Amino acid sequence: MAEAEAVQLKEEGNQHFQRQDYKAATKSYSQALKLTKDKALLATLYRNRAACGLKMESYAQAASDASRAIDINSTDIKALYRRCQALEHLGKLDQAFKDVQRCATLEPRNQNFQETLRRLNTSIQEQLRAQFSTDSRVQTMFEILLNENSEADKREKAANNLIVLGREEAGAERIFQSNGVGLLLQLMDTKRPELVLAAVRTLSGMCSGHQARATAILHTVRTDRICSLMATENEEMSLAVCNLLQAIIDSLSGEDKREHRGKEEALVLDTKKDLKQITSHLLDMLVSKKVSGQGRDQALNLLNKNVPRKDLSIHDNSRTIYVVDNGLRKILKVVGQVPDLPSCLPLTDNTRMLASILINKLYDDLRCDPERDHFRKICEEYITGKFDPQDMDKNVNAIQTVSGILQGPFDLGNQLLGMKGVMEMMVALCGSEREADQLVAVEALIHASTKLSRATFIITNGVSLLKQIYKTTKNEKIKIRTLVTSDKTILYSVANTLVNCTNSYDVKEVVPELVQLAKFSKQHVPEEHPKDKKDFVDMRVKRLLKAGVISALACMVKADSAILTDQTKELLARVFLALCDNPKDRGTIVAQGGGKALIPLALEGTDVGKVKAAHGLAKIAAVSNPDIAFPGERVYEVVRPLVSLLDTQRDGLQNYEALLGLTNLSGRSDKLRQKIFKEKALPDIENYMFENHDQLRQAATECMCNMVINKEVQERFLADGNDRLKLVVLLCGEEDDKLQNAAAGALAMLTAAHKKLCLKMTQVTTQWLEILQRLCLHDQLSVQHRGLVIAYNLLSADAELARKLVESELLEILTVVGKQEPDEKRATVVQTARECLIKCMDYGFIKPVS
Repeated sequence: MAEAEAVQLKEEGNQHFQRQDYKAATKSYSQALKLTKDKALLATLYRNRAACGLKMESYAQAASDASRAIDINSTDIKALYRRCQALEHLGKLDQAFKDVQRCATLEPRNQNFQETLRRLNTSIQEQLRAQFSTDSRVQTMFEILLNENSEADKREKAANNLIVLGREEAGAERIFQSNGVGLLLQLMDTKRPELVLAAVRTLSGMCSGHQARATAILHTVRTDRICSLMATENEEMSLAVCNLLQAIIDSLSGEDKREHRGKEEALVLDTKKDLKQITSHLLDMLVSKKVSGQGRDQALNLLNKNVPRKDLSIHDNSRTIYVVDNGLRKILKVVGQVPDLPSCLPLTDNTRMLASILINKLYDDLRCDPERDHFRKICEEYITGKFDPQDMDKNVNAIQTVSGILQGPFDLGNQLLGMKGVMEMMVALCGSEREADQLVAVEALIHASTKLSRATFIITNGVSLLKQIYKTTKNEKIKIRTLVTSDKTILYSVANTLVNCTNSYDVKEVVPELVQLAKFSKQHVPEEHPKDKKDFVDMRVKRLLKAGVISALACMVKADSAILTDQTKELLARVFLALCDNPKDRGTIVAQGGGKALIPLALEGTDVGKVKAAHGLAKIAAVSNPDIAFPGERVYEVVRPLVSLLDTQRDGLQNYEALLGLTNLSGRSDKLRQKIFKEKALPDIENYMFENHDQLRQAATECMCNMVINKEVQERFLADGNDRLKLVVLLCGEEDDKLQNAAAGALAMLTAAHKKLCLKMTQVTTQWLEILQRLCLHDQLSVQHRGLVIAYNLLSADAELARKLVESELLEILTVVGKQEPDEKRATVVQTARECLIKCMDYGFIKPVS
């Protein structure tokens, strides 16, 4: 009875459907489904109810009913086609395409199926292009950010995704054309640090490599607003804004060497006015109390990098002349700051050193004596204008300024020392009761006493005062300075004492058996003093650094050659090396001029002393910003000592830290890479890439990763008859993540630079494809990204090679990665995978069906 009733309800449903009463028809079919268990009838009822769902635009229900019918009968062509229609309306084009493909297979001559197949194929291609298109991504981000009801984490994620888009030319242009700058200004107005930071970084990407866009953004956002953001206490924010300003300056000045496309090439913009305005604002920041120490440092960094000429063969030094005329007094004010005085501007440990470096660079950039005389007169007027018998703070500032100049252009500093009253004021300040005055005076005397004529004046007029200070002060920082200044003949003794304090003498290895034998024969066996243990030595090193020993050592290094013997140099090198042992202390050493003081010790003196100094340089170069640690042309002098440590006669730690230092230097500029190459370091670096020691091999590979950017290094890989490329490929297959990352980076740059190396990569080892696939599936995103870049380079190099890759499992890997959601962390990985897929589509090897 139930089956007969089910059949009757089905017929009623069909009648309702014919009368276009789809709701009644659905009701009848649903009732019938409850009454039957007959599979054929069930399939028909589900299929019919799916037709009702399509008519009523209930596409999810229609797809579900059609699926149930297909589960009963997989060749039910009507159910397949109805599910195809429902899925198409739901936007699931790839699934709809599969269903109609099965329909066309079952009925190849059905024109309706063939037409649907063509239409869906076109729609899928358009959808895939739209999905990958920058316009779509930018529009999505804007919709989230403009919607005030968007969840906070979604807005933050969207803002971070804009950073990624802003770094791509198409994304940057789309953001710009969509009034994106206005939106980014709104984000900056929110005052929420994470959103402001995202906005700044997006603007930075948009300004890079595009002069017209950088100009428009500068005028819209305004220089004063950018500088006020850089003045913040937040170190991360200050650095991000500094990078934004640098991107703008590079684009306006033409320093950005990226190829410009489209209309940009046709534009001729006069950027001098904008560059001058930026320089003016940076100079104003130097003397503003509203600017944080971090902000002041970033302003000095920008001035150091962009004002003096990078190549002295260029005749125009107008930027330097402008800064000398309009900002030298402001720079001098920073140099003359005394941290212990209440009027002091906000500073960091590096601020005065950065200002001294800037003065040195400006002075070196002058072309003739009249320009140097003008520079000197400004300094003289500034210093003499500070002398005031009624105001001791002004006098201290004046002497501190002289001290700062002595750390920069030394010749100029010596001329200033000859001014009436300067040396007398230094000695007089030693007699002050304030420790701040004493410290500034003694510091200045240290720098002044490096010339014998000045030292004679100090010995004649100030030794008694210095001795008195040494006896009475409890400030160890002052004690150590007075000791160094008072008598230059005790340099060796002071250096020897410091060697003992830091335990930096050579220690003979103790053989336990020989010790036991000596005790047995009742010989005296010297035992280690408790205060020679590492904890006590570390404590002494900390106290020495806190007392300012680096400034004293730097002064001793500058002493006349008659006083500073090779043996004293060796002792100083040992002390420096001991002080550099803890990476946390190296910033302090750099800030006090230890980096540049080590260079002459590494180039002259005993063989042992030069090695010790070179090792100290390696420790500093490994972790410090070379522009600060070794300002100006000094950085090129560091290369030779580091290369000397790669000798196999040196110990493993020296080899390792030299490689780290060279890696840091080679990442700074091609000129440094060229210098490393000319010092014949490449064979040694390659040898350590074969080393069994994991850390040495990793360090050497990281160094090579930076060096392969150089054209001459690339030519070594292109040359026939060597295994250099094979080694890099095999290192990509190692288990060590850091080693893989470095090797993959080198391989990515090599294959991007030369198509010949892409083809050569496939010939050097049979494992190349397996290694490439492992890179593209790596857990570490940085390694995975580099692997995908290599894959893209190979696909771009040759059509036949691309076909070989598409026929392998690599295509499946690229598809899986390309389908992932491109969040902030994975954005570059997903985008690179998609670019690989688009390259395959361009060749016609694949079609966009999913």
